[in-house]
Amino acid sequence: MQVVSRPATPRRRVAKTPTRKVAAKKKVLKAIIIEDEEKGLNNLKSLLAKYCPEIQLIGEGRSIQDAIKLLSNSVNKPDVAFLDINLPDGQIFDLLAQLGKINFEIVFVTAFEEYAIKACEYSSIGYIVKPIDPDMLRESVDRVHEKRSQQINNRLDIFSAYYNNPNAFRKMSISALDGIYFVNIADIVRFEADDNYTHIHLTNGNRITASKTIKSYEELLAPFNFYRVHKRHVINLNYMKKFVKGDGGYLIMDDGIKIEVSRRRRPAFMEQMRRLQEGL
Repeated sequence: MQVVSRPATPRRRVAKTPTRKVAAKKKVLKAIIIEDEEKGLNNLKSLLAKYCPEIQLIGEGRSIQDAIKLLSNSVNKPDVAFLDINLPDGQIFDLLAQLGKINFEIVFVTAFEEYAIKACEYSSIGYIVKPIDPDMLRESVDRVHEKRSQQINNRLDIFSAYYNNPNAFRKMSISALDGIYFVNIADIVRFEADDNYTHIHLTNGNRITASKTIKSYEELLAPFNFYRVHKRHVINLNYMKKFVKGDGGYLIMDDGIKIEVSRRRRPAFMEQMRRLQEGL
C-alpha cells in the first residue's frame, strides 16, 4: 500500500462555529486471500481496494500449500485471512488443523452452502457469499475490527462441530457487547428484542446482550424448538409452563416471566402447540 503525503493546510479561525466530528480512521488490517479461481481472487482484491481501504494485502494463494507457506512466515503475520472453503488440494479445515493455534481473524468465502453459512452464524465467524455483495464485505471487515481474534480457536471448534455433524450440534457462540460467549443451546430460555440488539436469557438467570437482531436468532434456532410468539420475543418451547387464553393470551415461562403472544401470531402458535402435543 502506497501512502501519499500531502502538504499541510493552514488552519483558519472561524468564530462561533460548532466543531465538526470526523470519523476515526480505521486501523490498517494486514490480510491474505486464499482463493483457487483467478477471477474470484481478482474480484475480491478489487472489492477490498474499493470498499475496504484499510485492508493491506500482504499475500495471496490458491491452495492449502500456498496458505501454509504464507502463514509460516514469522515476520509478516496477517490480522485477517479471507479463505475459500473448498480448494484443489482439500478443504480449508485441513489447513486449520495443520496450523494448530490461530491468532488471526477469519472470513470464509463460499458459494451459497447452507451448512457453511449456518456454521458461521453459530460460531460468530465472518463469511461472504459468492457473488460477493460489497455491503456484506464491508460488514465482515467491520466485524474483524470489533473482534480482532477474540477466542478464534474456540469459535473454529464450534464451526467445525456444526459443519461436520449438524445433527449432533449442541453449542453456539454469541458475539455480545462485552465479549464472546459460548452457550449450550439447551440453556437458552428466551430472546428479547431491543432495537438492533437482543437480550438472551439463560436458565441460570444470567442475561447476555448480543449485537444482533432477534430475527437472525429466530431463523437460526428454529430447528432447535425455538419459536417467535411476538415481535419482541422468541422462546424456547421446552421452557413453557402454561398458556393463558384470557387477557389477550400470554405464556408463563418456567422462570415465572409472562410473555405476550401477539394476536397475529396466535393461530400459528396454537397450531404449533397442537403439533407438539401430537408428537408431529
